[in-house]
Formats: sequence, structure tokens, C-alpha cells
Amino acid sequence: MDWAEPYGPLIETRVRLLTWNVWGEYGPYAERAQLIRKVVGELDPDVVTLQEWAGQTLGYEHAASGTGTLPCAVLSRWPITRTEERRLPGGEMPGTARFCELAGPRGPLQVFSAIIGSFRLDESEVRRSQVRALTAFVAEVASRRHLTVVCGDFNAPPDSDEIRMLTGRTAPATPRVVFYDAWEVAGDGGPGHTWSNANPWARPGLYPDRRFDYVLSAWPRAAELR
Repeated sequence: MDWAEPYGPLIETRVRLLTWNVWGEYGPYAERAQLIRKVVGELDPDVVTLQEWAGQTLGYEHAASGTGTLPCAVLSRWPITRTEERRLPGGEMPGTARFCELAGPRGPLQVFSAIIGSFRLDESEVRRSQVRALTAFVAEVASRRHLTVVCGDFNAPPDSDEIRMLTGRTAPATPRVVFYDAWEVAGDGGPGHTWSNANPWARPGLYPDRRFDYVLSAWPRAAELR
């Protein structure tokens, strides 16, 4: 084995991905819809995952969307070759997950857009139940031979039990289904708050600033491709 390159020469590939809970059609939606389109246009991501989706396609040719009270969507510049939806049961507000396999330029890219419905501080066990359902869905439909990314609104901070189940800091919700937290690995070192009282529509909730939204990456490594 070449310990300098144990998986062989690395080939750099970049995917620009955006995840966003767009808050349905609440508030001044007509104004917000224009701003959402503007921001996405400026960032120009390859893949967009939306939670509380309100029908936006934002100029993307390929889209797959969910149903129910908390719909999730995946928008892609590349064709969607396979898609499934799964309800995440638990509590009064079940979550939702949308899976899409994309025909990316370097092969299949497996993307999940998910929302954990429970948001109350005392409902950690409900969120853990929904996380178990989500990871079981990932294990069922995603191949370990292709890159898998789970994005969405988990309504839980990084040190919570429910996120620790996902990031290998406690027993995983589903065996072998664990992820790297993209902000932790590649963020700017700041707190990365996605619920921020700088947002006038978040401020009335009287919650502290927290990071609830995640991009989580999993397998593969070269050893798993053999």
C-alpha cells in the first residue's frame, strides 16, 4: 500500500450545493419569493434542496418535490434519474424526506432534502425518532458506491442527541449510517447560525440564535468502491 495515497491519486470534483428552509408562503411571500430567486441566482448552485417548499423551481430544469404540510424539494442542473419520498413519523409534526439520484458529471449523486418536523425544546426524543426513520430511509435507497449528501432543517443544534446520532458522536440511529457535518469540516469557524434573530421574521419566536440546518456528507471512499 502507498501510504501517501492509500486510495490512489485523488481527482478533485466540486459540487455547489445550497440548502434552505424557505418558510412556505408565510409572511410577505410575494416579496420573499423575489428575494429567494435573487439569492439563488447569485449563488448559482448546482443543486438546491428546499424545505417547506412553496412551488419554486427557480429556473432549474430538473425538480422533484414532496407533498404534505412540510414538503421538501430537490432542484438540479443535472437530470434526476430516481426519486422517492418518505414520511418521518413521530409526534404531532411528522417530518418529510425527499431522495433524488442525480446524473452528475462524475456519476450518480444521491441527495436527500429533509425536515425534522418537531421544533419544541422538550421534544428531543421525537426528533430522534424522526432521525431514525430518516437514516433507515437512507440505508434503504442509497448505494454506498455513490456519494450521498443529506441536507435540511433538523430543528436541533450540533450538540443535541439527535445530531450526535448522525455525526458519530454516539450510537448511530441506523448501523453504519453516519455523516460528516460540512460546516464543521469546511465552515469559516464561526457558529454558522441558521436561526438568527437578525432575521426580523425569526425574532418574534423568542428563540436564541442556533444552527439548525445542515449539509451532511457520507460515503464513499475508494475502499468502498472496489
